[in-house]
Amino acid sequence: MKISYNWIKQFIKIDWTPEQTSELLTDLGLEVEGLTPYQSVKGGLEGVVVGEVLTCIKHPNADKLNITTVNIGKESPLQIVCGAPNVAAGQKVPVATIGTTLYTDEGEAWTIKKGKIRGEESHGMICAEDELGLGKSHDGIMVLSENIPVGTLAADIFDIENDLVFEIGLTPNRADAMSHYGTARDLKAGLIQKDTKLELITPSVSAFNVENRTLKIDVDVKDKDLAPRYCGVTISGIKVKESPEWIQHRLKAIGLTPINNVVDATNYVLHELGQPLHAFDAAKITDNKIEVKTVEAGTKFVTLDGVERELHEDDLMICDSEKPLCIAGVFGGLDSGVSENTTSIFLESAYFNPVSVRKTAKRHALNTDASFRFERGIDPNITEYALKRAALLIQDVAGGDITSDITDVYPSKIKDFEVRLSFENARKLIGEEIPKETIKRILASLDIKVNNVTETGLGLTVPAYRNDVQREADIIEEILRVYGYNNIKTTTKLNASIASTSRFEDYKIQNVVGDQLAAQGYYEILCNSLTNPSYNNLSEQLKDEHNITMLNPLSNDLSVLRQSLLFSGLESLAHNINRRQLNLKMFEFGKTYHNYNDKREEFKHLTLFITGNKNAENWTSPNQKGDFFLMKGSIIAILSRLGISRYNESVIKSDLFSEGLSLSLGKTKIVDFGLVKKSILKHFDISQEVVFADFNWDNILEIVKRNKVSFKPITKYPEVRRDFALLLNDDVMFESIRKIAKQTEKQLLKEVSLFDVYQGKNLPKGKKSYAVSFTLQDEHKTLNDKQIDKIMSKLQKNFEKQLGAELR
Repeated sequence: MKISYNWIKQFIKIDWTPEQTSELLTDLGLEVEGLTPYQSVKGGLEGVVVGEVLTCIKHPNADKLNITTVNIGKESPLQIVCGAPNVAAGQKVPVATIGTTLYTDEGEAWTIKKGKIRGEESHGMICAEDELGLGKSHDGIMVLSENIPVGTLAADIFDIENDLVFEIGLTPNRADAMSHYGTARDLKAGLIQKDTKLELITPSVSAFNVENRTLKIDVDVKDKDLAPRYCGVTISGIKVKESPEWIQHRLKAIGLTPINNVVDATNYVLHELGQPLHAFDAAKITDNKIEVKTVEAGTKFVTLDGVERELHEDDLMICDSEKPLCIAGVFGGLDSGVSENTTSIFLESAYFNPVSVRKTAKRHALNTDASFRFERGIDPNITEYALKRAALLIQDVAGGDITSDITDVYPSKIKDFEVRLSFENARKLIGEEIPKETIKRILASLDIKVNNVTETGLGLTVPAYRNDVQREADIIEEILRVYGYNNIKTTTKLNASIASTSRFEDYKIQNVVGDQLAAQGYYEILCNSLTNPSYNNLSEQLKDEHNITMLNPLSNDLSVLRQSLLFSGLESLAHNINRRQLNLKMFEFGKTYHNYNDKREEFKHLTLFITGNKNAENWTSPNQKGDFFLMKGSIIAILSRLGISRYNESVIKSDLFSEGLSLSLGKTKIVDFGLVKKSILKHFDISQEVVFADFNWDNILEIVKRNKVSFKPITKYPEVRRDFALLLNDDVMFESIRKIAKQTEKQLLKEVSLFDVYQGKNLPKGKKSYAVSFTLQDEHKTLNDKQIDKIMSKLQKNFEKQLGAELR
């Protein structure tokens, strides 16, 4: 939310610096995330001065140029080449001196430099109004009043608005502060706590007067639950044109684009008081009748942005006797809005049901300034006041007469909240006893009325616009934020409870693995559990009927809970790759969510991603890709750290991988990993290989809990290594060799390793050569050659028999 400092000072005459004000707003819970300068003329005309044209002669080398000498109050006049047709001696003109920075309509900067134009030196520029940002005319240079002294700064003679804009990170509960008035109201409360009492100035509406009753619009609110309060009035004889500069400055400062004087006036009051308003062209309201109601599902409606939308049966609409005119609280209709031909309007000010507006806005993917406020809950008691304020402002900028009484349909008044505050509960929650008089002063500054006072507490009435303050805890929070969190003393005593937990707790095991991965160069990512349902089309394993769909999604791209961690991880990879971070190792602990036969289930996973080179570029070593085998090493390291050493390998059958493996313990799946299919990577605009591993974390936790830790002394007898070069069919995996070896010699064989693979020249077609090492060790004595040869002979025979292997 953007708040103009100049605008704030119309409500409260604060003389603090913007930095001090930012600090106080932040302490009050309206966190200031940034402070941005605003100038109605970008650059503030710095370097532009008033000059007098002393001479003006034709350029000798160009028919359309003139050579002028201009006095700007310096020792000697400047020679400036000028192409404007209206330049003449004796004129007072704005001169941009050398070094001045000017800006185009698009905001691009350009600097005035000394130069030569067709062979003649030019030491500045005589400016047109569009070149200075003071208008749109480029017919010629600006000619100023003869009474302005030479050398006067241009910034001193033009009405330039200089402002500072607070960027406030507003929390959703603070609907009361979604305006300049609401922010000023909070500032006043904070200042009172600092013993600075300032009056809160509200715009007067005493001048509101019904000039005649020539245009009456009947209002019929058919759904009073969705529209608890609805006000309206007509204004006739207006002239739609450009807004005055002061309104344009206010709106531009907070990032709005001025449209016309009527629409700008409603936007002004919206950001001034927090009450959305809407102006209808009265001539387009059939039968001079407004009906507030829902319409039939499927009704077509074209909104102001020119988009045809299909209405839902629960969408509250503002209609005339024949057709919808506006989506209530969200967006106006294209055919009923104010145009340059409008001469009379029906001005609406209402309080709509927040839940209804929120659902409608999300349903149509519309997020407007009005819906932003309505769906959080505005002040129901400011509706008529804001209508009068807007009507007077429209009269001020567009003329016209108020031609009807105010219609105010408010059958059931929205009540204030009654809350009881206990002093003891306040002390417990705050952690410090705040004096009772201070509490009462803070509550009064927040418009919270104290009805009765006892020794133990207060009976309070909270105004309806504070819909976030309905409980005792909310009252205590209000007291504390105004009193100041920084004013609560830090205790010197620390209380703690020691919990006895199992070493197999999920978070403990997760921390062990997370620390290990971080030490290996992986970065942890935390992705959104909400994802795009279209990702289901990338894999036959993911079914739409298994989706858990959000009832009120933020957007279509975040409308279901994820069934796989792969796609959100690929989004993160793509984000980094697009920013030239090409070598990535990432991991995520997260959950997947599934709807199986109307039963919702969730499963925890650990996923790893590797893409790009294994190491950063270095002249001492060639680039080596982070490949399948690097991923397998990381997986084995994790399983080893968790005490899982026995598992089966099998080729994975999944349309997520172009090739990969699955590790399991019996029928319990541990992890699937492999190269992600290029067709999936292409969907995320990733052109480099990605290796992905998906651990079933729930299964791993169960396996770890069953594992028993055993200890044994380190043997003092040496290891022996023997190697085989085996000629095998190219469909034989190393895992088969390892498995046969372990079955052949269970006692003395400690390790089987593959250290070379060869395919190609001098080998028969369909064959490959594996160079395999075998490590033997007896823990009780030194092995001799006879024992070693016997074991190696037995291994050779089993390889030949079971795998058809040959020794090379």
